[in-house]
Amino acid sequence: MSSPELGSEQQALVEAVQAEHAAIFGYGVVAAFADPARAEVVAEDTAAHRARRDATAEALRAASVDPPVAAPGYTIPFPVTDPASAAQLAEQIESDTAVAWRSVVERARSESTRTDAVGALTEAAVRAARWRASRGVVPSVAFPGQP
Repeated sequence: MSSPELGSEQQALVEAVQAEHAAIFGYGVVAAFADPARAEVVAEDTAAHRARRDATAEALRAASVDPPVAAPGYTIPFPVTDPASAAQLAEQIESDTAVAWRSVVERARSESTRTDAVGALTEAAVRAARWRASRGVVPSVAFPGQP
């Protein structure tokens, strides 16, 4: 399978898969430093990102587009050394994936892609709000996915 020149919808989906790869990597760091009481939540969030990545990669393959593979490593935006910074990283991961999925919503040409992207954006926003609340920050993002 070879990737043809990508349209804006397909390019947005490629970028979303890349964001999901980064999220999965980032949650590995979160898992290493998170409060043990949050281990189940970390595992659920990681699984959600894996499922979203896999479904999106499959959609790209169905459109004869090679999905991107994960990079060998990713840069973490700040040092993670304890449960508080792990929760902050989880929130950042969700904000970053929300940005990618909002881009898919904006660039989607098909109803099914837009529907899936709205679902992904909503899920990321809910997870981000939950992580913000766990840090004692009032969830106050009017438009998730908007930098």
